Amino acid sequence: MATFDHLGISVPDVPAASAQFNPVFEALGYVRTYDAADHAYWRKDGEPEILFYPAREPGAHVHGRVGWQHLAFAVDSRAEVDRVHAIALAAGWTEVRAPKEYPRFTERYYAGFFEDDNGIRLEIMHNPPRDAT
Repeated sequence: MATFDHLGISVPDVPAASAQFNPVFEALGYVRTYDAADHAYWRKDGEPEILFYPAREPGAHVHGRVGWQHLAFAVDSRAEVDRVHAIALAAGWTEVRAPKEYPRFTERYYAGFFEDDNGIRLEIMHNPPRDAT
């Protein structure tokens, strides 16, 4: 059975992206275990590793084009969505959508979206099981 092991992300400036992502990843329980000019990565027990590599070509990610759309992290509560969202904004991320309910997904879905300086979008979401609301 295949499992999701790691995610590699190309960024134009590894140290700058690492500095902007690190507060968000730490808030999600990840630990930056390597940080250099040409490579950085974060680990969290039981979760896929996240790695940064230098981009081979200049430019920023463009949301909506072929490729990555966004990466969503599930958290344990609406309060945790709000907390991580605030940490991201304080770290210089741009708010795409403030945390709110998304009943078009489920009546329990609550999420916020933000982008880094390179246009990479993250979602922090909480969608408890129907019997755990």
